[in-house]
Amino acid sequence: MRTGFVPPQTFLGAPSGPPGRACRAAVVGLPFDCGTHPNRIGSRMGPGSIREMSTHLRRYDPRTNLDVPQQLGLIDCGDVPVTAGLIEESFSAIETAIGQIVGAGIVAVTMGGDGAVTLPQVRAMARHHPGLCIVHIDAHTDAYPIQGYNTATSFRHMAQEGLIDAARSFQIGMRGPTMVPGVYEFCAELGYGMITMGELREVGYQAVARRVIETIGARPVYLCFDMDFFDPSVAPGVCTPTWGGCQAHEGLAFLEMLAPLESRILDVNTVSPPHDPGGMTAFLAATVMWTFLASLADRHR
Repeated sequence: MRTGFVPPQTFLGAPSGPPGRACRAAVVGLPFDCGTHPNRIGSRMGPGSIREMSTHLRRYDPRTNLDVPQQLGLIDCGDVPVTAGLIEESFSAIETAIGQIVGAGIVAVTMGGDGAVTLPQVRAMARHHPGLCIVHIDAHTDAYPIQGYNTATSFRHMAQEGLIDAARSFQIGMRGPTMVPGVYEFCAELGYGMITMGELREVGYQAVARRVIETIGARPVYLCFDMDFFDPSVAPGVCTPTWGGCQAHEGLAFLEMLAPLESRILDVNTVSPPHDPGGMTAFLAATVMWTFLASLADRHR
């Protein structure tokens, strides 16, 4: 008679638990959303769905023949204990957890959750990485001239709190309507370099990647990848779907172009499983994470 238990599902089947000495990258779930969106509640379920869909991926990168999880000593730390809608308590828990990982010199790969989870992670990063730069890939600036802590203000707060080098940071992929006027102008006032989706297509992905890399250089980077950067035709299950985004191959290729950056964290957020019963958005988010990890493994070999 067979005994024992099957362990819980982890990202890419990585071992679960706290990171050890051999760990170079750790996956962390942030199952939090503010619960204030008028009709798209569900990103709190994102981490579980991404883990589930990661079973469609494989361990080896055929370009390098590396076993990506093994090369990085990848660990899935599980989820941070948060409560959707309770912002202050959840932000504190996220900041503490991410601080433990990045403080140990480990690259964090996090799964939201809505866009609000970015601010506490940046607070944790800033304590350990002075001169932190942001590369924010999103359909929206999340730096709106409105009050409060929510998905639309994370990048306003981090700039005004002096957590980042805004002059060397980028907002990439912006498009679509906004809920208040003056959003792009306010983003510029905060100091961010903004490249809209139209400009990204006109200038070209490679040219934009070169500009970002040359501007930031060897400075530490917080890489934030909101899944609504993709068009809803390939990523329908997001918090704020916005037409006119990139296709899957374009977004994944752009991420690979940014591999030379000294990214100390990848924050993948806004996967909302209830709005994508087929799970294709979570599968694409898992592939974004795998693409980042494969490039990281190549650098570490």
